[in-house]
Amino acid sequence: MKKARIITFYLPQYFPIPENDEWHGRGFTEWTNVTKARPMFRGHYQPILPSELGFYDLRVPETRQAQAELAKEYGVEAFCYWHYWFGEGKRILERPFKEVLESGEPDFPFCLAWANASWTGIWYGMEDSKLLEQKYLGKVDDTQHFYLLLDAFKDPRYLRVHNKPLFFIYDPLAHPYMNKFMELWQRLAVKEGIGGIYFVGATYGEGDLPGFDGTARLDPFELPRQSKFNKLISLIKQRLFNYPRRIIEYDEVVECLEKKQLRANEFPVITPNWDNTARSGTRGSVIINSSPEKFDLMLRNALKKVENREPDEKIIFVEAWNEWAEGNYLEPDRKFGRGFLEAIRKNVF
Repeated sequence: MKKARIITFYLPQYFPIPENDEWHGRGFTEWTNVTKARPMFRGHYQPILPSELGFYDLRVPETRQAQAELAKEYGVEAFCYWHYWFGEGKRILERPFKEVLESGEPDFPFCLAWANASWTGIWYGMEDSKLLEQKYLGKVDDTQHFYLLLDAFKDPRYLRVHNKPLFFIYDPLAHPYMNKFMELWQRLAVKEGIGGIYFVGATYGEGDLPGFDGTARLDPFELPRQSKFNKLISLIKQRLFNYPRRIIEYDEVVECLEKKQLRANEFPVITPNWDNTARSGTRGSVIINSSPEKFDLMLRNALKKVENREPDEKIIFVEAWNEWAEGNYLEPDRKFGRGFLEAIRKNVF
């Protein structure tokens, strides 16, 4: 039996869609940002490029199959696909998961994470532009949302905790009636014979999330605190020399995560790396000097934190499987190959 349930967030933005064509130019995908990245300071490793899976297109079933086979081989239990629902039936980037669901392939576990946030252009240099607004429209819209996902929840591949499908919510505090939303979905889930929903909510600080079955802090790279002096130096470098907003050592993140005490219902989140300058430029943050060996230590620390939990709740989230423009990914790259995956296989079996 595995020592933990490794769940990795999965970004579907690797195929062109009309919205991105309009906002960013025809043919835009996440690879557009990845390949245009350049070093911004001495020792900055960019561009960060994939190796054996290449610059894939997620409309291709063989690509999705290859990803699943790789994940399974190295001990990843499930992909947590980012899911976009803006209200009034508006979705985006849904095609890859829709095809996974309808085709039955790949035969690999999954769950969904609702990315309940408006899309803005600020990270792409389009100041104050709102590309898609996240709306919260009440019971009728929430019911439509639930039934859109019911086939997924009933799929035997859907990852369950205590026999309930796990559903992750990106920004619970932004939802104006989160508890009522969850209560509605719980009633609908019982009515439809799936026993309920296991809700996990993201936190971005030390606050609690009442009503959730589990929580997970999604920004481990923000745990190391900056002094006022260091913040000032970072601001000067950003303004005068086009440095990223923040640069921190991976060792600091490892140390902070090791010291962090988890709440009773909190799941650890670990990351192989972080560098979102490909997408965000000087607004971005960079973790430097990461490596599979240091990720191995971060993972072992996380395993210790969940080792005494019951098997269903020995969950560790990895941010992420394929967030290439944010520099966090488990997929093989040109620098370390399968190194980050090897760290998982070495420790979870």
